[in-house]
Amino acid sequence: MTPMLRRSFLALSAAAPFSAAAQSRFAISRTVAEWSFTASLRHAAPDEIELDVVFQGPSGVHRVPAFWAGGNEWRVRFAAPAPGRYDYATVCSDTLDSGLHGHAGTLDAAPYDGANPLLLHGAPRVASDRRHFAHDDGTPFFWLADTWWMGLCQRFQWPSDFQQLTADRASKGFTVVQIVAGLYPDMPAFDPRGANEAGFPWEKDYARINPAYFDMADLRIQHLVSRGLVPCIVGCWGYFLQWMGVAKMKRHWRNLVARWGAYPVVWCLAGEGTMPYYLSTAKERDAEEQKQGWTELARYVRSVDPYHHLITIHPSRSARECVTDPSVLDFDMLQTGHGDRQSAPNTVRTLTASYAAQPRMPAIDGEVCYEGIMEASRQEVQRFYFWACVLSGAAGHTYGANGIWQVNRRDQPFGPSPHGRSWGDIPWDEAARLPGATHIAHSKALLMRYQWWRFEPHPEWVDPHWDEKNYWMPFAAGIPDELRVIFMPTLWNPPQVKSLARGPWRGFFFDPRKGREIPIPEITTDVSGTWQPPLPPVVADWVLVLERPKA
Repeated sequence: MTPMLRRSFLALSAAAPFSAAAQSRFAISRTVAEWSFTASLRHAAPDEIELDVVFQGPSGVHRVPAFWAGGNEWRVRFAAPAPGRYDYATVCSDTLDSGLHGHAGTLDAAPYDGANPLLLHGAPRVASDRRHFAHDDGTPFFWLADTWWMGLCQRFQWPSDFQQLTADRASKGFTVVQIVAGLYPDMPAFDPRGANEAGFPWEKDYARINPAYFDMADLRIQHLVSRGLVPCIVGCWGYFLQWMGVAKMKRHWRNLVARWGAYPVVWCLAGEGTMPYYLSTAKERDAEEQKQGWTELARYVRSVDPYHHLITIHPSRSARECVTDPSVLDFDMLQTGHGDRQSAPNTVRTLTASYAAQPRMPAIDGEVCYEGIMEASRQEVQRFYFWACVLSGAAGHTYGANGIWQVNRRDQPFGPSPHGRSWGDIPWDEAARLPGATHIAHSKALLMRYQWWRFEPHPEWVDPHWDEKNYWMPFAAGIPDELRVIFMPTLWNPPQVKSLARGPWRGFFFDPRKGREIPIPEITTDVSGTWQPPLPPVVADWVLVLERPKA
């Protein structure tokens, strides 16, 4: 522990003298240990009381916020980052409350020996190259997300519906689920469609937090983690900042960090952060206030999160544009349109601009062309956007299916948004079987065979390739002199491969629809290193893989 951290812990301990009856507790590192404290006083606004539990141990000092659990109960959740003994002390904003302030104890954390990749390797972080993600221990982490914006509402029933879709996505190799913490898009505040089994996240008029809502949400978030899926927690839709104000939004976010920070999660400050409410009459003013407010909230979340989870914000275009200072974010989340093939120019331009921008950070297209939206964006479009983004430098990709994000049920479709029209009525369980999810799962599985985190975009490796005249042309990336991965949208003739290094290469066509391979028997270049691939057996989109055998 550094001297500065040691001094911080000692100062906090002095502010909260150890109680005579210190308690000993036991846990497994990286798993959540949870226990409660009971207030000795009645508090008129209990969710405004701030209780922190300060842990000192092998991984340093961690000031962990606790959450109000209802009544006189506060609870703390702590996941020890490393095995060993941790001393803890409680510090309450009301120092007169002897039930919350001045308690102490120890927590002994044993090593984790399970197989859950999130607990075995740790939460995702920004890797040292600032292009992709890696777990705490350096193991590369590929972002393949599904979009369940309204996944905590009661229309998505627990446990049956939720566990069914979780099992499907985990089996396909998804690694992230984007899910909103109850303050939803596409509906007015306190619309019954947004409630879960215990009501809404906040009481009417945002008087105070509703702990029972989050008790039900806990079950879902914990289940995702148990199946190896990272919850990307979207705090709310952006315009809630106008309705609640910065102070209450900080309380909302403190509650989220206290509830779920001990799990391997990612924080997304808001959905469409600077988009005003659909019916706003002062949209320019609202957008600017939201931009200022979310910048402040980003700094606040970082200050109260002892685990330093990734922070981003879901935008109308680029997360960088939703804050006044991009350095408050860890990665750039993008949204690039729902116009089927017509969204290709904006998608590729926005992604490549993010890849080139400073400060350097990973880029993810967090929303593009939900499968089936507006009766379009079908499976071939899903394959295109996956490969166009990944081979242009993205750290992964986010899929979405119309019907899932808003949780349509056969007997209870979501219905109209505030603008008066519905985005579609396909039931969520039917949308879950749309083929695009399987096709990009095949594509992700192919990438996992290689050191994908070393990939560099190289459109010049093929001729023709995408440009501003035609974005539906081949994309290429890989590792120079070792590996080339080339996505070929539906073309009659495959592109020429350029500048191949001398020496043997082996290759195959990969069919992302079926996950099958078609071997290429011989690769012979001319003196300039140019090679013309043979014709694939079916006129469709293919992935061409060229590998240089290791000596």
